[in-house]
Amino acid sequence: MGRCRCRCCSPRGLWMLSAPCCDDRRMCVCPGPRRIGIPVRSSSLPLFSDAMPAPTQLFFPLIRNCELSRIYGTACYCHHKHLCCSPPYIPQSRPRYTPHPAYATFYRPKESWWQYTQGRRYASTPQKFYLTPPQVNSILKANEYSFKVPEFDGKNVSSVLGFDSNQLPANAPIEDRRSAATCLQTRGMLLGVFDGHAGCACSQAVSERLFYYIAVSLLPHETLLEIENAVESGRALLPILQWHKHPNDYFSKEASKLYFNSLRTYWQELIDLNTGESTDIDVKEALINAFKRLDNDISLEAQVGDPNSFLNYLVLRVAFSGATACVAHVDGVDLHVANTGDSRAMLGVQEEDGSWSAVTLSNDHNAQNEREVERLKLEHPKNEAKSVVKQDRLLGLLMPFRAFGDVKFKWSIDLQKRVIESGPDQLNDNEYTKFIPPNYYTPPYLTAEPEVTYHRLRPQDKFLVLATDGLWETMHRQDVVRIVGEYLTGMHHQQPIAVGGYKVTLGQMHGLLTERRAKMSSVFEDQNAATHLIRHAVGNNEFGAVDHERLSKMLSLPEELARMYRDDITIIVVQFNSHVVGAYQNQEQ
Repeated sequence: MGRCRCRCCSPRGLWMLSAPCCDDRRMCVCPGPRRIGIPVRSSSLPLFSDAMPAPTQLFFPLIRNCELSRIYGTACYCHHKHLCCSPPYIPQSRPRYTPHPAYATFYRPKESWWQYTQGRRYASTPQKFYLTPPQVNSILKANEYSFKVPEFDGKNVSSVLGFDSNQLPANAPIEDRRSAATCLQTRGMLLGVFDGHAGCACSQAVSERLFYYIAVSLLPHETLLEIENAVESGRALLPILQWHKHPNDYFSKEASKLYFNSLRTYWQELIDLNTGESTDIDVKEALINAFKRLDNDISLEAQVGDPNSFLNYLVLRVAFSGATACVAHVDGVDLHVANTGDSRAMLGVQEEDGSWSAVTLSNDHNAQNEREVERLKLEHPKNEAKSVVKQDRLLGLLMPFRAFGDVKFKWSIDLQKRVIESGPDQLNDNEYTKFIPPNYYTPPYLTAEPEVTYHRLRPQDKFLVLATDGLWETMHRQDVVRIVGEYLTGMHHQQPIAVGGYKVTLGQMHGLLTERRAKMSSVFEDQNAATHLIRHAVGNNEFGAVDHERLSKMLSLPEELARMYRDDITIIVVQFNSHVVGAYQNQEQ
C-alpha cells in the first residue's frame, strides 16, 4: 500500500485511490482538497514516472538537487496551510531536503551529515524560472470571456449590464465548468459555476444540461405544448436559450440525442401535470425541480445503459463522478440563487460612503454548516449519527454534502454491483467504482436538491460574484468584493496598511506604499473583472498586494505540483444596471 503524496488528499492522511481520469497519467489524481478520500489496495502510481510530461522533465533536476524548495518555498500563502502548504508526505526510506541551502547541490543520501559538513562547500546559485509579465497575462487571459447585455432585449429592459468570466486550471484537465445563457421564451438570464470531483465528466454534463431543465421548468403550459407539437410534426423548435460561451466551453455532440430525449420526457411530464389552469410560475420551485430531475436522469441513464459502447461508458462516468453547482437566475430586480455544494454566490454592495460590503447569498453544504450536519443525521437512523459525518466528510470520504452524480453515495450496494458487473471493462476494472463506502447502510446519503435564496435587487447592489471554492479557499469574501468593486468603479479607498504582526522597517513601509501607488496606476491592465480577481487570488502576498514574483512562481508550477497549492478557480462577475434597478423600484412605489 502507498500513501498519496498529493496535498489534495485529506491532511489526516486518508488513503487515496486512482480515479478513472488518471489511468493514462500513471499518477494519483485526488478529486480535490474537499473531495474524496478512498482506501487503496495497491500503489503503482509514482508521482514522477517515466511518462512525465515536458514541464516535469524540466523541473525534475531541481527536485533531485533540492532546489525546488527554494524556488517555491514562499509561493503559497493561504488560509488553509494545513491543507496545501505543508510539505508532501515522504517515506522514511527517502531522503529529506537538506536543512541548509548551502548543502543542496551535493546532498548524497547514503552519507552521513557529518561527512557533508566536513566536505568542501560548493557555492550554488539557484536557477529561477520566472515568467515575464506578458507571459503571465497570456496564461491568466487564456479562458476569459466578457458579454455586454443590450439594455433592451426585445421583451424588457435588462437589469444586467453584462458579465465577465474566467477560469484558471489546477487539475489537468480542469474539473470546473461555467455556463451563461439568456432565456428566450421567458425573461431573465441564467449564470452558473460547476465544480467537479473524481473527474470532469459530471460537471461537463451538468453545465450543458441544467439550464435547459431550468428553462423548461419556467415555461408556461402553452409554450410547452407548442414545442412538443413541433417535435411531433418535425418542425423547427423554438429556441429556448441563447448561450454565451467561450470557445473552450464545448458541448458533447455524441450525447446530444440522449440528452434531448431525457429533456423531452421531462417536459412531457410537465405537460401532463399542468393542465394550463395556473399561469404563475414559482421560480424557486422551478429551480428545485430542475436540479432534482437532472440528477435523477443522470442516475437513470447510467442504470439503463446505452447500446452504443461510447455513450454507455460516458453515462457511467458522469454518474460515478460528481459536481457541485451554484446557479443564479436574474429577472429584473428578482435574483434567485440555487446552490448545491460548496461554491458560493456573493453580492457586492456599495455603501453611501463609497465603501464595499459583501452579502452572502448561498450556504456551503459541508461539515462547517451545522444545519447541514443536523439534516444528514435526521435523515438516517440514530445508530449512524457518529458515522454519517466522520472527519468532516460524508461517511468519512466526501467533503460536499450535496452534489450531482456520485451514485456511490446514492445507490444501494446491490444496484451498484449489478451496474458495474454489466458495464464495460473500463468500469469493472476501476477500483474506485467497485469500492463501497464504509458504514453504508441506509442510502441515499447524498442529494442534489439545491438551497434557493431570493434577493430583491436595490440600486446599491452593484455586482454578483459566482465562484467555485478554489477562490474562497484563498480569499476572504470581503476582500473579493472590495477588489471587484474598486476595479469596476475605479475608486480605491485606501486603508491603513496592515502588516499582520510583522516587524517592518521604515524602508520596507516606504516600499509598500510605493507598490500600492504603482498598483493603482496599473489596475486597468485587466479588461476582465474575473481575470483581475484571479490575479489577486493567485498573486497576493501577505500584505494584500499582487506580487509579480509570487504570481510567476504559482503559474510556473508543473501540473503535478499545481494541485498541491490550489484548486481550479472559476469565476463569473455579473454587473447590475443601477439605473434600471432604481427605475423598477420607482414604478412600484
